[in-house]
Amino acid sequence: MDRRTFIAAAAAASTLPLLSRAANAQAPLKTKNVVFVHGLFADGSCWAKVISRLQAKGVNCTSVQNPLTSLKEACDAARRAIALQPGPTVLVGHSFSGMIVSEVGVDPKITALVYIAARAPDAGEDYTALAKTYPTPPASAGVTFTDDWGQLSEEAFLRDFAGDLPKDEARVLYATQQPFKKSLTSDKTTNAAWRNKPSFYAVSTQDRTINPDLERFMAKRMNAKTIEVEASHLALISQPDAITNLIVQALAV
Repeated sequence: MDRRTFIAAAAAASTLPLLSRAANAQAPLKTKNVVFVHGLFADGSCWAKVISRLQAKGVNCTSVQNPLTSLKEACDAARRAIALQPGPTVLVGHSFSGMIVSEVGVDPKITALVYIAARAPDAGEDYTALAKTYPTPPASAGVTFTDDWGQLSEEAFLRDFAGDLPKDEARVLYATQQPFKKSLTSDKTTNAAWRNKPSFYAVSTQDRTINPDLERFMAKRMNAKTIEVEASHLALISQPDAITNLIVQALAV
């Protein structure tokens, strides 16, 4: 290598760290508060991996314990959490709780909405009827009821809800799932906050609880910033880095 070639190579090499830092540069966070709401077959602890990553970035996180009794009571719980936030807030929902995000996301304090493999019906829309226009996901067959309260069987939970998690971890999650009231699934939203708020959506490509094509339809309809994650319905647990990065984008809006 002659002297000029050596100098050029050295100069190029010296720029690599700068380029790497530029590529990984994170837009400044305009919002520092996040409220999480969970869906069926879960509780508020399902957000733990995402919360720990956001806390490391200085983000204030609150996970709502969804009562899973009625949409009104679930929304009231989310509103109480939002009211306690010290400033602008991003609202994040998984699965069924996308309905909560759509309903209470109209709150002036909410700056952006994030849906993780979540329902996102329009105002007054019958989500069950919408879902029936797509092939029925396998997890539906695993829902069992005792009186008016439903939950997933262990077999369906491990195979169709948390299929990409280690079985030991999935069994712990199965043990902490909260039962839901049957009438909850027929409730309808009166708002569609995604029509007026910046929205973000994570599609789970291996989802066996909500049809992935239905997720894509809802994400496209809301004109959401969309990512696709090769994950089960529980991408927030199996792919927490991808989900955290999407939320960070919402915090930068």
